[in-house]
Amino acid sequence: MKKTLARLYKLMDYNNQIILFIISFFANLFSAFAGGGAGLIQLPALLFLGLPFSVALGTHKLASVALGVGATLRHLREKSLDLRFALFILGTGVPGVIIGAHIILDVPDRWAEVALGCLTISLGVYSWLKPSLGQQTVVINRNRQGYVIGGTVLFLIGVLNGSLTSGTGLFVTLWLVRWFGLEYKRAVAYTLILVGMFWNGAGALTLGLLSEIRWDWLPALLLGSLLGGYAGAHLSIIKGNYWIKRVYELITVIIGLKLILG
Repeated sequence: MKKTLARLYKLMDYNNQIILFIISFFANLFSAFAGGGAGLIQLPALLFLGLPFSVALGTHKLASVALGVGATLRHLREKSLDLRFALFILGTGVPGVIIGAHIILDVPDRWAEVALGCLTISLGVYSWLKPSLGQQTVVINRNRQGYVIGGTVLFLIGVLNGSLTSGTGLFVTLWLVRWFGLEYKRAVAYTLILVGMFWNGAGALTLGLLSEIRWDWLPALLLGSLLGGYAGAHLSIIKGNYWIKRVYELITVIIGLKLILG
């Protein structure tokens, strides 16, 4: 009887690993293509499988680091990123992420999710109403004032990234497009590499120190994030700005509705 139960538990764990991999792969594929939103699928799945919210959030963020790794492996081949600009995004966003990760452990987040959902939908609507937005790079707001305003907003998005679950990468993508004039393809590259790998890494480390992480679920999640991130980054490169823009608009509306409806 004990042997039968042990085999059953092992089979259930094996099936969970397969489910986690499939969920992680497709969540991160769409995220890598649109520039954010992996948490829409991955985090609810972890909650459904029985993890407490703080554990699920930390596990999700750590797994999402592999999304950044996978996307980095693909985007670095294009050699389209500016190191100084990348360091600027890191320097302004990571402190906000750490602050936000502390906030989420003490503050009920339902009201914030509804507000964030409405704001996320507005991102997609705004992009849809601006047909030429992000279709080509136009260098703007690269003076001192522009960097101060741009960095302040990235810091605030970092706070949201550390404290909430879904869609904050989409905020970074649109902000890079709207404020700094990047095309969608390049903005998505910055978002995936810097938000996916470093912002989420900082959030996962903070939550891991303050809460806990489900380590035995990470192999499947990390592998799915890595492969999904690479595949999604490849699709975004070959499909171009028009399709990235359209998928971005669709993902923002879906995520916004998900946040509002709970």
